[in-house]
Amino acid sequence: MSDPKVIEPIAARGWPASESVEMGGWRLYASRGCSGRINTCWQHGAPGRPTIEAIEAVEAWYAARGFPARFKIVEADPAGAALAELLVQRGYRSHTPTLTMSGPLRGEPDPQIRVEGEIGESFRRVFGDGAFGDGRDAGERLEALARIPKPRGYALAEIDGAAAAVGTCAIEGEWAGILGMRTLADFRRLGLGRRVFRALAAHAVAAGASRGYLQVDADNARAIALYESEGYAPAYLYRYWER
Repeated sequence: MSDPKVIEPIAARGWPASESVEMGGWRLYASRGCSGRINTCWQHGAPGRPTIEAIEAVEAWYAARGFPARFKIVEADPAGAALAELLVQRGYRSHTPTLTMSGPLRGEPDPQIRVEGEIGESFRRVFGDGAFGDGRDAGERLEALARIPKPRGYALAEIDGAAAAVGTCAIEGEWAGILGMRTLADFRRLGLGRRVFRALAAHAVAAGASRGYLQVDADNARAIALYESEGYAPAYLYRYWER
């Protein structure tokens, strides 16, 4: 089952913000303001008040933290379409279409890939090495990765003793989210992404999970092709809305 009403709350807990509040069925997340998913209002249901009032309350909540208001809307959700219409009237526009994919967990342990329960220094170095615009962005994401509840897995691939690629899995019941995948430039096109993916899947299965989900930029054709070859299929698309 790839229903966004099932996956979205699990995905939120698998990529935890440093601060969150509930507004009826809306969830407001904030961290340092960089990563979209943890600095965004997610619509999981009705806000429990007139929608315009809810939008204004969201804007005020983010303004108090020095961040722009941002909404995350699942494209196939009728309630989301209604919210999007109101946001357009207030000067918002959508950006960064993101595909959620799901599939079976299939993998095997790899002798060159360690999967551990804590983030090590080599993992930090690979993850933050030029992948983001500035250190603040990488720092926020590493903090979010470290907040993932146990059980979890942080994978590090090494080639001839050199740290080369990393990835993470967040495990909740039958579901495991695969995220935080990074490969250093000198080690790309060696199949490390697939090997890390499979090692994380094996780790998640050993922890009791059977299904995986992931979220990838809709224009990242290479990554999507990799995930499709591992048995994953598109589940739904979401976009961010921002002034």
